[in-house]
Amino acid sequence: MRKKKEKIEMTDKEEELMRIFWNHGPMFVREIVELYPEPRPHFNTLSTFVRNLEQKGFVSHEAVGGSFRYYAVARKEDFRRKTLGTLIKNYFGNSYFGAVSTLVEEEKISVDELKELIDMVKNKNKDK
Repeated sequence: MRKKKEKIEMTDKEEELMRIFWNHGPMFVREIVELYPEPRPHFNTLSTFVRNLEQKGFVSHEAVGGSFRYYAVARKEDFRRKTLGTLIKNYFGNSYFGAVSTLVEEEKISVDELKELIDMVKNKNKDK
């Protein structure tokens, strides 16, 4: 019998760290600490978060002179796609139309942007 694939989630703090890796590339934990405003999180706290991300498979490391330089393994694009899909599923009944309708109702998207989206859909359908 096959085990059900475990769903691995990131905490808000882990997502924050992933954005740092995506924006800055490979880093030592001490370099990450320096990116935070005062009061900065403690080195050991960030180190724990980074190791958790590594255990979850989002980050890896390379040994450099007795220390570890960490880097993102998970791609930002993949994470964005998965997160958007989860958001649409959980809050819009798996309806992308519902999500866009909400953006229209709340005036978060302009008519010009909607026209651009329609053109994108039309052009995508031409390619098929």
